[in-house]
Amino acid sequence: MLRAAVRWLVSSVTLLFVVTGLSFVLVSLAPGDAATSILSSQSGTYTPEQYARTRELLGIDEPLHVRYWHWLRDLFHGSLGQDLFSGQPVAEIVGSRLLPSLAVIAGTVVVSAVVGTWLGVAGARRSGPLGKLVDAASLVGLAVPSFWLALLMVELFAVRLAWLPSGGYVDPGRDPAGWLRSIILPVLTLSAGAIAFVAKQTRDSMATVLDKEFVTMLRARGLPIRSILYKHALRNAAIPVVTMLGLLFVNLLSGAVLIEGIFAVPGLGQQAVTASGSHNLPVITGVAFCFTVVVVTVNLLVDLAYRWLDPKVRAV
Repeated sequence: MLRAAVRWLVSSVTLLFVVTGLSFVLVSLAPGDAATSILSSQSGTYTPEQYARTRELLGIDEPLHVRYWHWLRDLFHGSLGQDLFSGQPVAEIVGSRLLPSLAVIAGTVVVSAVVGTWLGVAGARRSGPLGKLVDAASLVGLAVPSFWLALLMVELFAVRLAWLPSGGYVDPGRDPAGWLRSIILPVLTLSAGAIAFVAKQTRDSMATVLDKEFVTMLRARGLPIRSILYKHALRNAAIPVVTMLGLLFVNLLSGAVLIEGIFAVPGLGQQAVTASGSHNLPVITGVAFCFTVVVVTVNLLVDLAYRWLDPKVRAV
């Protein structure tokens, strides 16, 4: 267990260095910089002296490796730097944007896990029309563009029926009911395809487990089918499903950017897009750092789930 914890810690720290370092390199390779964005927005025209002075004030005239070292030094002191435009601490910006993104992503994973697992178990139990329906739904979920489905959701539930808001985000501390209503449409949009994938993975994994000898013995002993399915078979079939849910969470970190834009959710994805357009490197790196921490945490939770579901993994 200790060896596994050390491996996880080393791989996590390495991943943080790689992701943040690549953020610095990729932003530096893009044409333009923050000084150009600032001067262009102020007057449109500027002299080389003004450009050089602005770069010096922003601290972006130093070599890239020096700037990265300064960022790491600030990180060790608990700071993610400051926004080049507003001067606001990046940690505050990221913190205010993290909850909306996590609310949509976590809600999508929960809905997909519950509904997809139930459909998968039902499809494995009745290997007939329902099993084929799960396969067909998986293909439809892959083919339907999320942006088209989002617009369809807005037209149906917000415009015609007026049941839900078409966009925006409500602080859960101020209005819990309003918060729940504000994330329903984004969660349903992202869940539509995810449910189908989880259902197919669950059905295939359950079908394999239900053919094993221990399931035949449990049936011979007269155990109720519900107990066999949900207490014994599902636990043995859960590792591939848990893996898919972990990958789903990670993929949604980047895939939710478009949905955040359509539904006006002030999440980290939208903040990353805005910062990239203005070459706001501290904010870009802060968002990348936050995303990486989330990915590392999800990987840890998936690994812990493996160890809980399968005793053989605990000895590794």
